[in-house]
Amino acid sequence: MSTAPRPNHSSVLASMARTEAFTSAEEAWFWTMSALTARRDGARISAGKGTTQRPCEPDDVIKCLDRLYRQRRIELTHARVMRIWGERGTAPSPRHAQERGDYRLWREAMNRLEWPLRVKGIVAGAPRMMDEDAEIVQFPGRSA
Repeated sequence: MSTAPRPNHSSVLASMARTEAFTSAEEAWFWTMSALTARRDGARISAGKGTTQRPCEPDDVIKCLDRLYRQRRIELTHARVMRIWGERGTAPSPRHAQERGDYRLWREAMNRLEWPLRVKGIVAGAPRMMDEDAEIVQFPGRSA
């Protein structure tokens, strides 16, 4: 019976304690797209080299997205909108008529991605409201 060296679990847990989770799926997605764009442009990405250590690699976020796609919770139109706006580094705005359709798909995708990222510890903190950018409109003749 061979006794292979056991991994040092305390060092793994200690390194995880120094990581900073994202506050939302949107923040994780922008970070992921930034890293993937840098990788595509030839940068070598290695863990622990950035200013903030994250609890994942960009591919971990992509795997969560892929699982949602295979479960038919995210469609190709969601992924297309996520790629386009992720490369731009900003979310579509519901205030611009041309972006409203993309905004709806973006919100759906981010809301569906949030839970798997939370389960994996990639996103932490209080969950965000689904439509925090929504505008409350008062109807004439009605009081609040």
